[in-house]
Amino acid sequence: MTRPLGHGIRAWLATAFAVAAPALAQPAPYGERREVQAFVQELVQRHGFLEAELNYLFSRTRRIDQVLEAIERPAEKTRSWAEYRAPFMEERRIADGATFWRSHRTALSRAERAYGVPAEVIVAIIGVETFYGRNTGRWRVVDALTTLAFDYPARSSFFRAELESYLLFARDANLDVFAMRGSYAGAMGLPQFMPSSARRYAVDFDKDGAVDLRRSATDAIGSVGNFLKQHGWRKGMPVLVSARVSGDAWRSLGGGGFEPKVPVAKWLEAGVTIDKLPAGTEEATAVLVELDASDVRLGFRNFYVITRYNRSAMYATAVNDLSQALRVRMAKAPAQRAGK
Repeated sequence: MTRPLGHGIRAWLATAFAVAAPALAQPAPYGERREVQAFVQELVQRHGFLEAELNYLFSRTRRIDQVLEAIERPAEKTRSWAEYRAPFMEERRIADGATFWRSHRTALSRAERAYGVPAEVIVAIIGVETFYGRNTGRWRVVDALTTLAFDYPARSSFFRAELESYLLFARDANLDVFAMRGSYAGAMGLPQFMPSSARRYAVDFDKDGAVDLRRSATDAIGSVGNFLKQHGWRKGMPVLVSARVSGDAWRSLGGGGFEPKVPVAKWLEAGVTIDKLPAGTEEATAVLVELDASDVRLGFRNFYVITRYNRSAMYATAVNDLSQALRVRMAKAPAQRAGK
């Protein structure tokens, strides 16, 4: 049984056929490529898409060279830790985060109860990802994902899977495939979910009958909380703690990756020093996070969970640092208002 993509694509097709029929004589390159045609057949067979709709969709999809350039130079690889962290700790980012928190206090409190994730962490992720919804991306998601799926061999399998997820997400939500805009990697909405994450973890947290990561801050808040919980967030536990290292024994304990596997006691025995061990971590495992020569930390399970959102130590640490600044700002707010 075949199923159409949804109202958005059908309406767009009807209009396009009516007013732009001459343009169809010159299909875009993607519509002519064998690998794209093979992909279309897979979607038809696996998910019941209509072949004609997919063929037309890919005839209108465009390669974006800027997307290919951007994915080769992500900020995590081109900036130092100090350069990467700086914009996330600016006064405006903190002040606007506090405003976002106050505006959505009820939803954030509900997310804390439902998922065990502190409000400041959810706000910080949305703040780092899109500046609380200001910068959600300028590329058509279908163009970005198609470009990476068929013109970026290094990760073509990953992005073909994401393109498949995006088309399913759009069909299930009855969205216009061509209307959604996002990052150069195809991430969408306030929380910048990749399509597979949107299908798996996005929730209708405002209970209006639809998941809307673009316009509903409440849905974005609930979805971030659900993502972190599903990846193993531990309620009441820390993310990171500052550390110092001496000697070389600690080097043999690092096995790469972000997952904490070494007991804290072993790190301490190997020359890692911390000022105070957070409560509840005496028996915990940790990973050493070397951000630069002057900033070394121990990361716990919740650090690893944040790296599931973005596989970068700098990203997870920036989220942690912004969350701490937001918590301090919100704690001071009542006293500041009382003093006016």
